[in-house]
Amino acid sequence: MKKALNIISTVLVWLLVVATVGIMIFTFISVNTFDQANRSIFGYKFFIVRSDSMSATDFDAGDIVFVKNCDPSTLQAGDIIAYTSQNPNNFGDTVTHKIRERVTNEYGEPAFITYGTTTDTNDETPVTYPYVLGKYSGRIPKVGSFFQFLKTTPGYILCIFVPFLLLILYQGWNCIKIFRKYREEQLAALRAEREQLEEERRQSAEMMRELQALKEQLTGKSNAEPENKDIDS
Repeated sequence: MKKALNIISTVLVWLLVVATVGIMIFTFISVNTFDQANRSIFGYKFFIVRSDSMSATDFDAGDIVFVKNCDPSTLQAGDIIAYTSQNPNNFGDTVTHKIRERVTNEYGEPAFITYGTTTDTNDETPVTYPYVLGKYSGRIPKVGSFFQFLKTTPGYILCIFVPFLLLILYQGWNCIKIFRKYREEQLAALRAEREQLEEERRQSAEMMRELQALKEQLTGKSNAEPENKDIDS
């Protein structure tokens, strides 16, 4: 039973270690990758969806969408793109919407009319080629919400601080057990040594008594022999 509990305890500890390290790696990668328009991994950029403007058809707020670098001239109506907004209301934000049609803006530059499928309303500012970040390739549901939670104080405490604290406490308890076991072994060795010394002392005392008895016996015989000689003469 004790062996089974030790195995279960070891498995749980390793699961906790793997989960904690995994969360730390995820956090590091997320901070350096998510919502970074100038960074990509194997040609893909990753963005956290902030609204439900596309929830009617493709993805929801809190999802992570990944978009692939592409040549804007190859995009067609119906494609979903991520772009840097030039609209004064959300200037500089990353928006991921569907292309309704290809147009030419007031300066004669090729551009796209985009819209969110939830409201089916066109975005105010046409998207020109320089602001296209990539073509939508897929999503990871709710990972963005988890990342946002990790960035909060409760998320950090619950997902990183508490697991590490548990590991530290567990290792501390193991150290205490090892120290106690070592001390018990030392005390047991000292007791064994003391018992051995006492046994040797007892054996020495017994030997001394036997020698004393032998000496007394020999002395008694020596005293008896002259008396016997006097009687004979």
